[in-house]
Amino acid sequence: MRSTEGPPHETFPVTISREYPPAPLVAVAAVVVDGDGRILMVERGRPPSQGMWALPGGLLDLGEPVRAGVAREVLEETGAEIEIVDLVDLFEPIHRDANGRIRYHYVVIDFWAHYRGGEVAAADDVDDVAWVSVANLDGLPMEEETLRVIRNAHARWQQISRGERAAPP
Repeated sequence: MRSTEGPPHETFPVTISREYPPAPLVAVAAVVVDGDGRILMVERGRPPSQGMWALPGGLLDLGEPVRAGVAREVLEETGAEIEIVDLVDLFEPIHRDANGRIRYHYVVIDFWAHYRGGEVAAADDVDDVAWVSVANLDGLPMEEETLRVIRNAHARWQQISRGERAAPP
């Protein structure tokens, strides 16, 4: 994958098991906001959050800069081309099984981005994709942490769209 962060280098998809991993997995996601302030959401097609609504994103490839990874993941899952604006937060979902063993552990680096184009449609490992107004987010099944990240990013989008000086992240 070619990155605007530096010269092009080959990257390698992470091939360790997502279920019961030997270490936390680094992932990226984006709160993609369109010109009307709607958020691009995906319905997850695989565990651990199958059937839940989430931000488009996925695992960072080995050797891949973070910003290049988030742009790639959003494009792969939704067809959307984005312009990354800024870092929003970290999200650390840790799912344990009935015996207390760590079944899934991700460290998700969340950005917010402007939608720049592309034909938006479900692809890769998602079952559905939708543009959702912030007022309608409460009606979707999703992690509480995801909702918090979206609200933070949307507030920053509102500041910028009103011409206010954005607060530091």
